[in-house]
Amino acid sequence: VQLQASGGGLVQAGGSLRLSCAASGRDAYRTPMGWFRQAPGKEREFVASISGNGVGTSYADSVKGRFTISRVNVKNTVYLQMNNLKPEETAVYYCAAGYYGSNSDGYRVWGQGTLVTVSS
Repeated sequence: VQLQASGGGLVQAGGSLRLSCAASGRDAYRTPMGWFRQAPGKEREFVASISGNGVGTSYADSVKGRFTISRVNVKNTVYLQMNNLKPEETAVYYCAAGYYGSNSDGYRVWGQGTLVTVSS
């Protein structure tokens, strides 16, 4: 599986962005996927995860109610809709595949990351 993340950019605090992660290659169809982020000088942290059929979703407490993870399996694409963004959420956002949940060690494949910058 290969992953291509996109959709990052500069947004003002309170604004919204939608990230996309397209999966390709063998075993890409219906693989569980997740989003993580890493801010400068900080460790990578879990953001959200979605099961292969899209029924199961999981979120970090800090993003519940503001972020939504979804997928369109015919496109092998997972989305992360981010609303009411905060400056402290400035980070490189990574998508990952092969696992459903918050444990980064469970994911087999990682995308290249897309930078989200939230200005105050």
